[in-house]
Amino acid sequence: METHSQRFKIRLGLFVAGGLAIFILAIFIIGKQKNLFNPVYKLTATFYNVSGLQVGNNVRFSGINVGTVDNISIINDSTVRVDLLIKKEVKKFIKKDSEVAIGSEGLIGDRLVIITQGSSDSPLAGEGQELASLEPVETDAIMASLQVTAGFAEVISQQLAEIMVNINSGNGTLGRLINDSTIAQNLDKTMLNLKNSSKGLDENMEAVQHNILLKGFFNRKAKEAEKKRKAAENKIEAADTTKVEKL
Repeated sequence: METHSQRFKIRLGLFVAGGLAIFILAIFIIGKQKNLFNPVYKLTATFYNVSGLQVGNNVRFSGINVGTVDNISIINDSTVRVDLLIKKEVKKFIKKDSEVAIGSEGLIGDRLVIITQGSSDSPLAGEGQELASLEPVETDAIMASLQVTAGFAEVISQQLAEIMVNINSGNGTLGRLINDSTIAQNLDKTMLNLKNSSKGLDENMEAVQHNILLKGFFNRKAKEAEKKRKAAENKIEAADTTKVEKL
């Protein structure tokens, strides 16, 4: 006697086949992301602090994902070793003097390893090559610096607000100058007096130049100025002639 109907067996077979297909697809996707099916080679770097880097994080070169973090191990109390699996297709671009740094996906994203471009005349990095490293900047340190900057900005804003209040209230020299019309009128009168004084000085200088006793002095000064002007013009003409002859 059959304990299960034919329809139940078909459903069970479809369920098993679907689960197996999903499992294979998941393995394929994960393997592709972790470079399980691509030919790879290994590079290493050492850091004082990996700043939250984890095994499986991406490795980027020129902004492109080229590998993954294979292993992170503590060598001693001040050194952490990071092993990288890099696609062999980009091996021809990574040089021995390339440097390794730890960055992040955006401002608060996952950590990743960044390989910088080396010099054009440097040899290629081989299997197991250890690259120079750049220590990462901790997010906590950045936030602390931003907090200090924000504190300074707040103090400056408060001081500016106090200054503007004093100016609008007519306190201080600048406030009185802006709000007191009497001071502005006095400044206008002062400028007018200076203008009149300057005009009178020009007239006095003109009179002095026409004075018989000083006329010879001013004539000599004018002749000397004319000689200097002509000498400068002759130098310019000579220089232009030399340039034309060279051409």
